[in-house]
Parts: sequence; C-alpha cells; structure tokens
Amino acid sequence: MNIKLFQHIYLIGIGGIGMSALARYFNSQNKKVYGYDKVKSSLTIDLENEGIGISYIDNVNTIPAIFNIENCSKQLVIYSSAISDNNIYSYFSDNSFNICKRAEALGFISEHFYTIAVAGTHGKTTTSIMLAHILKQTNVDCTAFLGGISKNYNTNFLLSNKSNYLVVEADEYDHSFLNLKPNIAIITSLDSDHLDIYENHDELITSFKQFASQVKDNGCLIIEESIAGYFSSPKNGELFTYSNSTNSDYYANNIKQEINKIQFSFNRNNKIENKQYSNNKVLLSMPGFHNISNALAAITASSYLNIDNNNITNSLESFDGVKRRFDIHHVSDKQVYIDDYAHHPKEVLVTIETVKKLFPNRIVTVVFQPHLYSRTSDFAKDFANSLSLADDLIIMDIYPAREQPIIGVDSSMLLNLCTNKSKNTCSKSNLLTLLEKKDLDVILTLGAGDISSLVEPIKEMIS
Repeated sequence: MNIKLFQHIYLIGIGGIGMSALARYFNSQNKKVYGYDKVKSSLTIDLENEGIGISYIDNVNTIPAIFNIENCSKQLVIYSSAISDNNIYSYFSDNSFNICKRAEALGFISEHFYTIAVAGTHGKTTTSIMLAHILKQTNVDCTAFLGGISKNYNTNFLLSNKSNYLVVEADEYDHSFLNLKPNIAIITSLDSDHLDIYENHDELITSFKQFASQVKDNGCLIIEESIAGYFSSPKNGELFTYSNSTNSDYYANNIKQEINKIQFSFNRNNKIENKQYSNNKVLLSMPGFHNISNALAAITASSYLNIDNNNITNSLESFDGVKRRFDIHHVSDKQVYIDDYAHHPKEVLVTIETVKKLFPNRIVTVVFQPHLYSRTSDFAKDFANSLSLADDLIIMDIYPAREQPIIGVDSSMLLNLCTNKSKNTCSKSNLLTLLEKKDLDVILTLGAGDISSLVEPIKEMIS
C-alpha cells in the first residue's frame, strides 16, 4: 500500500500514544486528519489544537461527510489494536474502506525511510527518545514516532524535512513490530509479558527473533548483552552488544548516582582492531542504572551512524527525559514525589529499588495502579514481590484498558499477596483523600493507566 496517495485519514482510537503520533505525521503531510476516541485527554486536546477533528461519540453520524462510500477508495482508516469493535469501525469495515492497523500503517511509512526500530519489553520508549534527541542535536536529524512524550520537544512525534532517518518504537504487543523491516534494530530486554497474546515466554522470544531476522541485509542489530545469545548478525551486517559488563562491545563504568542525575563513562571494545576506546563521560538527568542501559543502546546506534563521541555526550547531557519515566516532580527534606509509567513487575522492582537507593532511610509510599486484568493475573506473585519493597503500599483498582474483568482478579487479590506492614486498596476517586491523611515522606506513583491524571493534583497537594 502506498500510504502517501491517501488524502483523507480517519484514526479510530486517535488518543493513544502511537495513534496520536500517526495523526501528527499525516497532519504534517498536509492530509485531512480526523479521528475518534472514547475519552478526551490532554493528548486529544493537543491534537484538536493542531487542527485535527476528533469525535468522542461512537456514532456513525459523527463521521465527517467527506468519508462517504463514493470516495472510499481514496480514503484511509487506521485503527488501534485496543479497539476490538465499535459502531464507527463497523461502518468503515462494512463499506469496504481501506482499513489497516496502526502497526501496519507505521510499517508502510517506514518503507520510505532508513529505519531504526527500538524494541524490548522494557526501555524502548526512553531509548528511542534518547536516540532521536541525539540525532536532532547533532544535525543528523530524524523523523520519529515515539511511545512517550519527550520533555525536550513536548511531543511524541518529531519531523524532519531534510533527513531520511526514521526512529520508531517497535511494539511487541499483538506482534506489531513484525510489520517493520528496519535497517537498524535495537532489542533492550526479553522479560515475559503480554501473555494474553503470547502463549508463553518462549513464544514471545520467538517473535523477537523473527523481528530481528527482518533487519535488512547489511544492517545492524544492537542487543543488550544478557539476551545476545538468542540472536545472530544480520546477513552481511553487524551485531553489537551493550551493558555494564566489560565483555560487551559498548559498556559503562565509573558510575556515580545522585538524586536527579547519574554520571558514567562509556567505552567501546573494538574487536576488529583489538583496541578499546574509553572514558567518554556522560552526565544524564535521568537517574537509575536502567537508564544507563537505555543510554548505552542509544550510544551504540549513534556510533554506528558515525556520530562523534563528543557530540553524543553533549546531546545526552542536554536530554531532559521523558514524561512519566522516573519523573521527579518535587524534592525537599520534607517530601519527595516521583511518578513513573512502570506497569510490569520488573519495571516496578527496578523503580522502587532506585528510589530507595536515592533516598535511604526515608519512608517510601508506593501508589500502584495495575494495568490489565490479564497481566495482573499472570504476574500476581511477581508484582507482589516487587511491591512488597514499599514501606507503605496503596493499590488502586485495576485499569482495564481493552479488557473485560476476570473473576477473582482485583486489587484486593494482589494486596493479599503483598507482605507490607502498611497496605491499602483505594479507588481512584478516593486516593487524594487517603493521601491527605498520611504523613507522606517519599511518594511514588506507578502505572500505565489513568493514574497519570492524578499527577498534577498530587503535586498541588504536596506544594
């Protein structure tokens, strides 16, 4: 499908982070862009302010008149994987419009670019935004479809009119990343997830191996050292590893962590020349050892593109981070507030551990909103082990997203598995009232659902 030929685009589920980036791309190409979402959000409001027409009512009468059956061959409808079916989707489907999933549309767009795809069960959003920032700051430039909001640019979509580089976040959900055939692929992690899609962890790994095999001839595969054994070099291409281990092609040492930043040196083992290039110092405004790993992945890709080390380090020093990725909103001797998108047991564990290392001997209250009934059920014990690190734990109601409830799976079930001495369940509507009754020291909010709408009220309460 030549996606450039369509002049009118309709996106079902336009408020999603990936869908909204697509909407912005088509809008930048002077297409007429419209969409539907069931919830008005800050993202959809921004899209409307950019000139995109959005309806919040699942009624075919809200579809713009320009999308008529006579013109359906000239119009494109894109839908999110989170949309299983609704009246608007049924109208377009029943009347033979050109319809594709978000991942398919991204795949069609990527065919016109030199594509760098960042995959992994954790870290792909931060890594892709770091990499896009380096390319922007060094004038290599790029267009980028991002899975989060860059603080430097306050958007999830970056446009370049001069560069043929494309940075995309490659999502493993629903096998979406298999629509991409990148020139460079990065794989950050392979922890078990999305067991509503994959039968087991082995099937997830098989899908990642398929993604890696789709890297173009003469391309590049960049893999975190601990999972490198699953992959082989692309045909006539190269494979690089990264980690904190000196065995990796790119590795970090001399690590110094502070409250709102982390410092390290990155080094390269050149196995062909049998040389080591070292002591390239980086000062990163996102603390946490996991963010060193993300930075190393971006550094490896940047080096492969022949970007000078000084330009890489200067770019990373100016990197302001990603909204809702270890987002430090308030720090004082009396109170600290940090918000993070963590919604997988490993992410929850790493984030809580990082907070406790940064603020030793302080009382950490964790507010966690589970994301999906299936994920909560599949990883209940792992979630409980991670959440039990909190000194004080509050578990909100499960955010269902695309799912229907599962009998016996709720926040109380999860709370009962946790061993914290102080623990509560709480609805979203009652959370602020509960927090106001507590003598808060360090508060950490976690989750990928609508807990994000409570960030500003919590900040106001603390201030």
